[in-house]
Amino acid sequence: MGSEFSCMIKEAKVLAVALGIPCLDGIEEAEAQCALLNSESLCDGCFTSDSDVFLFGARTVYRDICLGDGGHVVCYEMADIEGQLGFGRNSLITLALLLGGDYSQGVYGLGPESACQIVKSVGDNVVLQKVASEGLSFVKKKRGSKKQGPVSKGNDKENSLDQEININGSEHDSQSNDQFLQVINAYLKPKCHSVDSDTVHRASAQYPFQRAKLQQICAQFFGWPPEKTDEYILPKIAERDLRRFCNLRSTSSDLGLKLPLHKMPVKCPLARIIKHRRAQGRDCYEVSWENLDGIETSIVPSELVQSACPEKIVEFERKAEEKKQNHRKARQKKSEKGSSVAEIDLKLQRLLLDIELGSSSVHDPSFSSVLISGNCTAATEVDLTNQDMLLDPKCSANCNGDMSCYQVGKSEVIDLLSPPPTRQHHTVSKFPQSNCQDIDVIDLSESETDVSPEHERKARELRLFLASIRDDVP
Repeated sequence: MGSEFSCMIKEAKVLAVALGIPCLDGIEEAEAQCALLNSESLCDGCFTSDSDVFLFGARTVYRDICLGDGGHVVCYEMADIEGQLGFGRNSLITLALLLGGDYSQGVYGLGPESACQIVKSVGDNVVLQKVASEGLSFVKKKRGSKKQGPVSKGNDKENSLDQEININGSEHDSQSNDQFLQVINAYLKPKCHSVDSDTVHRASAQYPFQRAKLQQICAQFFGWPPEKTDEYILPKIAERDLRRFCNLRSTSSDLGLKLPLHKMPVKCPLARIIKHRRAQGRDCYEVSWENLDGIETSIVPSELVQSACPEKIVEFERKAEEKKQNHRKARQKKSEKGSSVAEIDLKLQRLLLDIELGSSSVHDPSFSSVLISGNCTAATEVDLTNQDMLLDPKCSANCNGDMSCYQVGKSEVIDLLSPPPTRQHHTVSKFPQSNCQDIDVIDLSESETDVSPEHERKARELRLFLASIRDDVP
């Protein structure tokens, strides 16, 4: 059995080293060494099923570990024992003397209820001094003060207890006192490595996590592939590193060194917060890790992030608020673009209407036709007020000749976005005359001069307007 237990200890040490957990061999009682480290805040707590770890000075004890789905662990705090039960460390040591423990057999016939009442009546601060100076004779005095009237015949058990206590109290020999003092010193001054020793300093150092070694161990003992080992272990390793950083920052704050995040001697393993999560009924964050081999993101409790690096939460909330504002601005801009498109469309329609009206002034019969005479003294303008109206016959009279009348063609619509039409030669018609030379009539609707300066200006304005809004229209 001893060799099997030693083999288990060696395997546990190998596994701990791979996980980056230091190991320390105790001198005598393992609970005493663990309690000393816990009382000096060198470890978070003690895993043990032995209750006398509180007598050695432990402050936090873990028991009843349940692994798997719905796993849990029961945590006992010395502060709760002191606050709810009223027993400090000295009172617990005295109860071990009265009720029995690893170093004493206790008092025969004394039950837990009576022992608790006696210890509470004395007080935690002076109870050990009473035991050291009087032995257990103070128990008889406390019990005797509670008796009222004659002792009944049925109290033989109490009489035997009184007789035993009287014997112990009447002896007052050095051997009995030494025995009590040895028990008290075994709890108050156990043999273990002191907190300022090199052994404890080496054990308190942080050792690196050996990923390849752990994968090898899990493959050997559990048959796990490397991917499964990473899936189970790496998120816990990352969370453990964050807890170590949290403890370092908390300790620095307790010492009065409230350093900002960027001035901490150890870099925070958490790179940034990705988003909110809720896991097993708890508020959590999905975070990304920095410089952790094999893992990029995982889920950690929100209270841990708040304790370790609240600056990361402020940064995450600021970016989330900026994202919301940008999204709100984008939606507002989109709606503004929708309204602006309607305005642009209305402007385009008005501008095209103006251009069409300008172009129709050239082709419409209401536009004046120009007659160019070779020898006549002046050109005659004829106002065509109707599409079917003929040229004024007065023109022929002024030209001293008969003039055939021509009807002006219907107006054309010019598409400014299409390629310009090919130029055509001027069509010249000659009027028969008697006295004057032949009069040439130029059809302006087919010449390049049919575009008025106003028409050209509006066309140029339209092209510039279209070029300016091309990038704004979605």
